[in-house]
Amino acid sequence: MESNLTLHTESPEETQEVGRIMGVAAQPGDVFLLEGPLGAGKTCLVQGFAKGLDVTGFVRSPTFVLMSRHQGRLTLHHIDLYRIQDPEEAWDLGIEEQLFDDGVCMVEWAGQAGDIFPEGCLWVHLDYAAGITHRTITFSEGSARYQPMMQTLSETFSPVRDAGV
Repeated sequence: MESNLTLHTESPEETQEVGRIMGVAAQPGDVFLLEGPLGAGKTCLVQGFAKGLDVTGFVRSPTFVLMSRHQGRLTLHHIDLYRIQDPEEAWDLGIEEQLFDDGVCMVEWAGQAGDIFPEGCLWVHLDYAAGITHRTITFSEGSARYQPMMQTLSETFSPVRDAGV
């Protein structure tokens, strides 16, 4: 059963707080697929996520190294597919090792290889909103495993309601 949740943040700190809540709720094997334009806050969200996992040190975008690993309560596999041209390149990187271990994956630019990910991953789309630091974050999921996390986010941040409903 698929459901969507859209949140609005007004600052990088609020975007990081969304990520922190996600990190606290993360379970072994979780896969978060991040999408959105350049500068929309994907890495900012991952930085908050790392805090929620109790990762020490600063988390940077792995755009040029493609994958990085951070140790916290769970191992965080931070993957950036911005530079790949074909989904097969993701397999060539050895991405399946990260996707199917007992850590968690945060994949930036996941749409570059969207067909390779297992069903039930949580898609997270970040985009610009009104105001220079404002963002919308939309979660689309197909697995009940993410429902408790989405419930906590919904209770902490006011969900954006669709005006057409």
